[in-house]
Amino acid sequence: MTGDARRALTRLLNAFENHFDIARDGDEADDAALEAAELALRDAFFTYDDILFTQLGVELPFDILDDSEEDDDDFDDSDEDDDDEEEDDFIEVDD
Repeated sequence: MTGDARRALTRLLNAFENHFDIARDGDEADDAALEAAELALRDAFFTYDDILFTQLGVELPFDILDDSEEDDDDFDDSDEDDDDEEEDDFIEVDD
Protein backbone atom coordinates (compact mmCIF):
# COMPACT_ATOMS: atom_id res chain seq x y z
CA MET A 1 0.00 0.00 0.00
CA THR A 2 1.23 3.47 -0.77
CA GLY A 3 2.64 5.15 2.32
CA ASP A 4 1.29 8.66 2.07
CA ALA A 5 -1.64 10.53 0.59
CA ARG A 6 0.42 12.52 -1.94
CA ARG A 7 1.97 9.38 -3.48
CA ALA A 8 -1.45 7.73 -3.53
CA LEU A 9 -2.91 10.75 -5.33
CA THR A 10 -0.09 10.71 -7.88
CA ARG A 11 -0.67 6.99 -8.43
CA LEU A 12 -4.41 7.63 -8.92
CA LEU A 13 -3.80 10.43 -11.42
CA ASN A 14 -1.32 8.26 -13.33
CA ALA A 15 -3.87 5.43 -13.39
CA PHE A 16 -6.47 7.82 -14.84
CA GLU A 17 -3.98 8.96 -17.50
CA ASN A 18 -3.06 5.39 -18.42
CA HIS A 19 -6.72 4.35 -18.63
CA PHE A 20 -7.50 7.36 -20.81
CA ASP A 21 -4.57 6.66 -23.15
CA ILE A 22 -5.78 3.11 -23.73
CA ALA A 23 -9.49 3.97 -23.91
CA ARG A 24 -8.92 6.72 -26.46
CA ASP A 25 -7.95 4.05 -29.00
CA GLY A 26 -11.62 3.02 -29.02
CA ASP A 27 -12.33 -0.25 -30.81
CA GLU A 28 -8.62 -0.68 -31.53
CA ALA A 29 -7.78 -0.78 -27.81
CA ASP A 30 -6.18 -3.97 -26.56
CA ASP A 31 -8.80 -5.66 -24.35
CA ALA A 32 -6.22 -7.10 -21.96
CA ALA A 33 -4.47 -3.74 -21.60
CA LEU A 34 -7.78 -1.98 -21.00
CA GLU A 35 -8.80 -4.52 -18.35
CA ALA A 36 -5.41 -4.14 -16.64
CA ALA A 37 -5.80 -0.35 -16.71
CA GLU A 38 -9.28 -0.63 -15.20
CA LEU A 39 -8.02 -2.84 -12.39
CA ALA A 40 -5.09 -0.51 -11.73
CA LEU A 41 -7.45 2.47 -11.67
CA ARG A 42 -9.81 0.74 -9.26
CA ASP A 43 -6.93 -0.28 -6.99
CA ALA A 44 -5.43 3.22 -7.06
CA PHE A 45 -8.81 4.76 -6.21
CA PHE A 46 -9.44 2.46 -3.25
CA THR A 47 -5.87 2.96 -2.00
CA TYR A 48 -6.19 6.75 -2.21
CA ASP A 49 -9.61 6.67 -0.55
CA ASP A 50 -8.30 4.50 2.29
CA ILE A 51 -5.16 6.56 2.90
CA LEU A 52 -7.07 9.84 2.71
CA PHE A 53 -9.44 8.61 5.42
CA THR A 54 -6.92 6.88 7.69
CA GLN A 55 -4.22 9.56 7.55
CA LEU A 56 -6.25 12.74 7.14
CA GLY A 57 -9.71 11.77 8.39
CA VAL A 58 -11.33 12.93 5.16
CA GLU A 59 -13.85 11.00 3.08
CA LEU A 60 -14.34 11.40 -0.64
CA PRO A 61 -17.79 12.69 -1.65
CA PHE A 62 -18.49 9.55 -3.70
CA ASP A 63 -17.90 5.80 -3.65
CA ILE A 64 -17.20 3.18 -6.25
CA LEU A 65 -19.21 0.03 -5.69
CA ASP A 66 -18.02 -3.47 -6.42
CA ASP A 67 -19.68 -5.09 -9.41
CA SER A 68 -21.21 -7.63 -7.02
CA GLU A 69 -23.08 -4.84 -5.24
CA GLU A 70 -24.83 -3.88 -8.48
CA ASP A 71 -26.75 -7.15 -8.43
CA ASP A 72 -28.45 -6.34 -5.16
CA ASP A 73 -31.16 -8.94 -4.64
CA ASP A 74 -32.70 -6.86 -1.86
CA PHE A 75 -33.76 -4.13 -4.29
CA ASP A 76 -37.45 -4.39 -5.01
CA ASP A 77 -38.64 -2.41 -8.00
CA SER A 78 -42.21 -3.71 -7.76
CA ASP A 79 -43.31 -0.35 -6.30
CA GLU A 80 -42.74 1.22 -9.71
CA ASP A 81 -45.04 -1.34 -11.28
CA ASP A 82 -47.71 -0.77 -8.61
CA ASP A 83 -48.13 2.85 -9.71
CA ASP A 84 -48.89 1.76 -13.25
CA GLU A 85 -51.40 -0.84 -12.07
CA GLU A 86 -53.24 1.71 -9.93
CA GLU A 87 -53.55 4.05 -12.89
CA ASP A 88 -54.95 1.24 -15.03
CA ASP A 89 -57.64 0.49 -12.42
CA PHE A 90 -58.99 4.05 -12.48
CA ILE A 91 -62.21 4.38 -14.44
CA GLU A 92 -63.41 7.79 -15.46
CA VAL A 93 -67.15 8.31 -15.27
CA ASP A 94 -68.96 11.08 -17.12
CA ASP A 95 -71.65 12.93 -15.20
